[in-house]
Amino acid sequence: MASEEQLSAIKGAKVLMVGAGGIGCELLKTLALSGFEDIHIIDMDTIEVSNLNRQFLFRQKHVGQSKAKVAREAVLKFRPHIRITPYHANVKDPDFNVDFFKQFNVVLNGLDNLDARRHVNRLCLASGVPLVESGTTGFLGQVTVHVKGKTECYECQPKPAPKTYPVCTITSTPSKFVHCIVWAKDLLFTKLFGDKNQENDLNVRSTDASSSSEHAEDVFERRVDEDIEQYGRKIYDHVFGYNIEVALRNEETWKNRNRPRPLYTKDVLPPQPVEQNGNNDRASKTCDPSLVSAMAYLGLKNPQDLWSLRENSEVFLEALKLFFLKREKEIGQLGFDKDDQLAVEFVTSAANIRAASFGIPLHSLFEAKGIAGNIVHAVATTNAIIAGLIVLEAMKVLQNDVKSYRMTYCLEHSSRKMLLMPVEPFEPNKSCYVCSETPLTLEINTHRSKLRDFVEKVVKAKLGMSLPLIMHGVALLYEVGDDLEEDEVANYAANLDKVLSELPSPVTGGTILTVEDLQQELKCNINIKHREEFDEEKEPDEMVLSGWTPALATEKKTKTSDNGPSSSNASQTVQLEPEDDDELEIILKDPEILSAGNKRKLSDISVTADSEVSRVTGEMQTKSHAEADDTHTDTAMLDGNSDISKKKRVQQ
Repeated sequence: MASEEQLSAIKGAKVLMVGAGGIGCELLKTLALSGFEDIHIIDMDTIEVSNLNRQFLFRQKHVGQSKAKVAREAVLKFRPHIRITPYHANVKDPDFNVDFFKQFNVVLNGLDNLDARRHVNRLCLASGVPLVESGTTGFLGQVTVHVKGKTECYECQPKPAPKTYPVCTITSTPSKFVHCIVWAKDLLFTKLFGDKNQENDLNVRSTDASSSSEHAEDVFERRVDEDIEQYGRKIYDHVFGYNIEVALRNEETWKNRNRPRPLYTKDVLPPQPVEQNGNNDRASKTCDPSLVSAMAYLGLKNPQDLWSLRENSEVFLEALKLFFLKREKEIGQLGFDKDDQLAVEFVTSAANIRAASFGIPLHSLFEAKGIAGNIVHAVATTNAIIAGLIVLEAMKVLQNDVKSYRMTYCLEHSSRKMLLMPVEPFEPNKSCYVCSETPLTLEINTHRSKLRDFVEKVVKAKLGMSLPLIMHGVALLYEVGDDLEEDEVANYAANLDKVLSELPSPVTGGTILTVEDLQQELKCNINIKHREEFDEEKEPDEMVLSGWTPALATEKKTKTSDNGPSSSNASQTVQLEPEDDDELEIILKDPEILSAGNKRKLSDISVTADSEVSRVTGEMQTKSHAEADDTHTDTAMLDGNSDISKKKRVQQ
């Protein structure tokens, strides 16, 4: 039972929840039943059918409606006297600024992406409001507490990054099914149905004089009078046949690899029927574009069935045809969506055909969708456990009970009969540029790199700033905002395309730039160090930022050389990013953080565990494993002496 002091703190608290998905539904329910009476919820998403198996506040009739608003209505049915204020909006909107955050006693995060979580962390730091972070993936979960000046902030330690793969591996020498998925999703799907102006490694034109004229042109362009069936077979023969034959010409590439097999429609499918009217009539029966399905048309019902090469080929051609017949208006602006049935069918079939060519085992649509959407299938029980732990930590925060703060990790397999691993939080990292204002250093070629490169690759991508302002001394080089005059906007736009050393206030070696985000109230200084040359393989951006906490490196898991020829620079990578889902990527999955765990928690617990960290599709699952392939295994010693474990714990 809660004490009178706890009940008083709970009833008087004003709480902000960010996220009303898998964790959010459980959290709102638990907050309401625990006595909290003033709750605000921010969530920009609407309810999808795939949410209904675990987000219990939602029903079929709610599909398409705001998560925040429906969650409020559902909870008020059994707790009608509390105040719940929903916001169907993005937490990064200007309305949710520092002043907005200051009205709350605690912020509880249930977000699904790193960018938004960093944004909330910075607003909490600027407003002085405690933050309770959380995440789940499958059976794993975590809850962490971040209080300004008392514990480390969310960005004091590096976070796992999405897995990246060199383009040369994806386009030339795939060895895993995930390589085929990335090729089908990020290259082929984008080339056929996405932005036509976007650079794409599949835009292959042969320069070989012996090549037929068919391959001397851009085969991906459909001619005005071209029959859709013929166009589909042309694409199939080009990407699965001709391109493979071109790759096979480089004998050096295949000395130590299995040679792929070119696949052509004439070898896989029966001859093309002369009359196509029947097919077109059947394809036109479905009126709702969102319900269009190649599987349904072909009579393939079970998504867990493993299709043959012929079936995959039929699905590929049918899906391509349906996009052009039923969704032609969307072509040119489509992006892959794991909830788009036709897109999933196309990517699955294309990946499987490519896998068959390279001797890689085929996968079902159910499995392929999980890889393409980076889905770790959610476990509702994990969400409920984590929601309960969030509320417990929120109660401690409201009472300023610093001694009792715990970062708690939920494990898939018990260690010494423990599934919940509580650890003491760290003190703030003195080298953290977010909460400790430590200067950063950037090595860059100031005579070659443009201000645009600096803004996009450093300020936004690495530092996570949304509305940056860049100054050199008193000279303002760049700014964004709705209150700018037209001439200011034009001036800053012109600066973006200028080389750093040629800006109105030149940026050269020794320059100190001040970068600030007015919305996040974050400010940092960057010392510029001019550097002439960079390693194209290891430093493709030609920039090296020091003094920040980058995402945990996965490069040692990725082969970056010996990949054979590619139509692009070998230093490029394709990133398999998690699609927005309702569960979160968690810190626990990194072995280095696991190794620090025992130094953070109660001293009488001593645990040693082996963990296999699977990073193949961006989701990372920790498993007990006696023997594992050393190319995918990290051993985590929870009672070990890693460097990270030497950091100071919060002083009691």
